[in-house]
Amino acid sequence: MGRELFGTDGVRGVAGAYPLDPRTVHAIGAALGRWCRDHSADPVVLIGMDTRESGPWIAAQVAGGLAREGVRARSAGLISTPGVAYLTRNDEFVAGVMISASHNAYLDNGIKVFGHSGYKLPDSEEEDIEKTVFAILAADFEPVAKPVPVEENLDLRYLDFLVHAFEGTLEGMTMVLDCGNGAAVHLAPAAFQRLGAKVHTIGCEPNGRNINLDCGALHVDALAAKVVEFGADLGFAFDGDADRCIAVSRSGRIVDGDAILLACARRMQQQGLLHGGAVVATVMSNLGLERALRSDGIGLIRTPVGDKYVLEEMRRQNMAIGGEQSGHVIFLDQATTGDGLLTALRLTEAVRAAGRPLEDLVADLEVYPQKLVNVRVKERRPLQDLIAVAEAIRKAEESLGTQGRVLVRFSGTEPLARVMVEGPTDAEVERHASDIAAAIRTELGG
Repeated sequence: MGRELFGTDGVRGVAGAYPLDPRTVHAIGAALGRWCRDHSADPVVLIGMDTRESGPWIAAQVAGGLAREGVRARSAGLISTPGVAYLTRNDEFVAGVMISASHNAYLDNGIKVFGHSGYKLPDSEEEDIEKTVFAILAADFEPVAKPVPVEENLDLRYLDFLVHAFEGTLEGMTMVLDCGNGAAVHLAPAAFQRLGAKVHTIGCEPNGRNINLDCGALHVDALAAKVVEFGADLGFAFDGDADRCIAVSRSGRIVDGDAILLACARRMQQQGLLHGGAVVATVMSNLGLERALRSDGIGLIRTPVGDKYVLEEMRRQNMAIGGEQSGHVIFLDQATTGDGLLTALRLTEAVRAAGRPLEDLVADLEVYPQKLVNVRVKERRPLQDLIAVAEAIRKAEESLGTQGRVLVRFSGTEPLARVMVEGPTDAEVERHASDIAAAIRTELGG
């Protein structure tokens, strides 16, 4: 059965419109409440959120739905997605709910659900919850919100975990942190300051509408400029819910998730912590990462796009590190989800241990040109059934041979077809990506 509500990263949409209208959100809370009662005699659910102005009312409707089923809710207030996962796993909670749309603009929001294990619910359980949601929506009811007071210091337990996860001290180091006006605004500066670093911040003035706005992990140029201006050792940018991280070296070089995976995997190999001798990444990771890892005898296992699929493969093969080019990095020995703050600390450990700048640790990473094109579509049909699209893909793959890759897929959260072409020259990848995108617009364009 296909899923209408849950995508690859929970329920996502425009706040106030289906499926994030009050009535459906309330039904999601109630359906989760029934699921919780099947898994605990006295269920309690943790709710956290990022800085979007819609977060409080969505949280109150989720809590109202839970209360309708006799399930208690506790609120951590402003906290990161990995913070919710950590607390859910390490406290009394049968489930955790994060209200966030991650890297999207403020008008969007979302609902992510974690089980007591700290992992997102399996697809089969999300499907069961969906069925319950639609059954509830079929009945006549008025959604009643139930605001839950924020409990102070809940987030401090997660902060303690981050600090204790770091080996040593950051005395003498200068950092610039771009918190994206999102969930990291208090946590990230506090963690680095407690470890002794001198911290400069940007993107730390949330107003409910400026989350991810020209700042954070998707807009790193301002951070790079500040790192150079302050002569900082490192810079880190986090997205809205702080589950991803992009780094900046002291020279101002932007270091994405692929390079972070390379530097951290090498460090873990030296420590004897690289279980399985491989890194798990998605089909979007650059060919250059695969070849740089291979030079150290480290393998690369690829999955479909989405940190959920990376995590599934890591657990299946007992791998220690995996992630995405976008900056979602998972350290399975310490966390159950991508964690931008933990990633920043682990990368800082690698730099500190090497005694060399970050750019030196990834200097041999040859990044092959990549072109990404998003095409808005009005429907999703199997790409192999679209003659013009299939032919454009075939021509690109034949032309690139072993020196490149073509990936065309539908987004799991938006009405988009995503085209990625990777190859030896910018001109070649630009041409093939444009041809494929044009074919998709002709056949599916919205």
